[in-house]
Amino acid sequence: MNKYSDTTKQFLLATKRSEIEALHQLASNCQVITFVCELIHQLQRERGISNIFLISKSTRFCEHRRKQIEASINTEEMLRSQLKAKYLQTSDSASNMRLFNLIALALQDIDHVPSLRRKIENQRLTAAQSTRAYCRVISALLAVVFEASDVASDPKITQQLVALFNFIQGKEFAGQERAWGVVGFSQSTFDKRLCERIKQLEVSQQNSFKTFFEFALESDSQQWQSLESADSVEPLSQMRTMIQQLANGSPIAAEISEVWYELTTARIDKMHTVEEQLSEGLLNQTKSRVAKVEDDLLNHRKRVNTAANKLSDMDYWLSTQVTPNEDAKNTLQQSYIKTNHQTDQLTGNRAFYDLIKEQSDHIKRMELELDTAKQAFVEHKKIDRAKLLIMQEMNFDEAEAHRVIQRRAMDEQTSLMAISETIIKTAAALHKSLKSLES
Repeated sequence: MNKYSDTTKQFLLATKRSEIEALHQLASNCQVITFVCELIHQLQRERGISNIFLISKSTRFCEHRRKQIEASINTEEMLRSQLKAKYLQTSDSASNMRLFNLIALALQDIDHVPSLRRKIENQRLTAAQSTRAYCRVISALLAVVFEASDVASDPKITQQLVALFNFIQGKEFAGQERAWGVVGFSQSTFDKRLCERIKQLEVSQQNSFKTFFEFALESDSQQWQSLESADSVEPLSQMRTMIQQLANGSPIAAEISEVWYELTTARIDKMHTVEEQLSEGLLNQTKSRVAKVEDDLLNHRKRVNTAANKLSDMDYWLSTQVTPNEDAKNTLQQSYIKTNHQTDQLTGNRAFYDLIKEQSDHIKRMELELDTAKQAFVEHKKIDRAKLLIMQEMNFDEAEAHRVIQRRAMDEQTSLMAISETIIKTAAALHKSLKSLES
């Protein structure tokens, strides 16, 4: 007679405990993501206010800017506190290597923000230079959100993370559109390059929100659709059209910058409302999943304890073998049971086998759903890789590299992903050729 070893039982339960640990780590990541998103929002506001402050030569938005800087600093301190509590006070760091590195890079940029503020205060930067500086800090924070989202192991939560990441990415494109629009209006003229930048930021928003709709919960999609109503979009659409008509360098009154700022800010504030709902829903989903899997673990323990402890080899093979003819298998089982009167043992063995099979099927389903959800992250990584190659080759900044990919995608009527894959393949082929020449 055989007996299930304690090690066999322990590994069966360890599988579920591992899932719980991964969910706890994911819950920590999700909490940090909400604080990162809030800091991004505050810095976006600070970027817009700083532009008006610079353009007016310190005559406008002085008090707005002071209060906004206080809000940004308070949010930054809360984020730093969260980062220390979630990551620096734990011993598990191996799985977070990339995330920690991106956090360090983001914090390095944030450490330089006080210097940026002093330069703005002293009017030592243009609005364009200020915009680029804030974009760099926000880009670093978005990279943290992306990496924290990409390590998610639960498919449902991953889908919500994909929706959230793409929404805040779209919101950042909207913030950049606001900032560069203010720059154009403040100098009373738009050139072709600036108009093209603003148009591409509009297209980038559309692409980000398209992915958001693909993965978002219906309630979140409906909320954004209701906020982005035709009545609120129409005035902004008219101003966007006007900007594109100014690509020939025609002059325009600088005062219109205030109208543009108010329209775009109202829209971005609406986005923040959706962003908060997405973050709250994400945290609720992680708590719900942790509670569900912990209940599953308790159920697993009960089923393991009630399974048969002493089973013959025949019991095991009868309960788990796969035969071409299921009826023949059932007949063989019934015959054996009648002969040996060991129904309880066979049932117990079957229960233990079913538990393992259920767990295996659960893992397979999760992996399939996870692969689908994470495809969005894979595409984002390839686009980032293509941008990096362009930046290295042409000495462009990230925004310029992104516009190169967008322009090619529009010209060839294809996706950013397809263009990025072409760039990566071309670079790899060139690298291989150079290596061949060297040898």
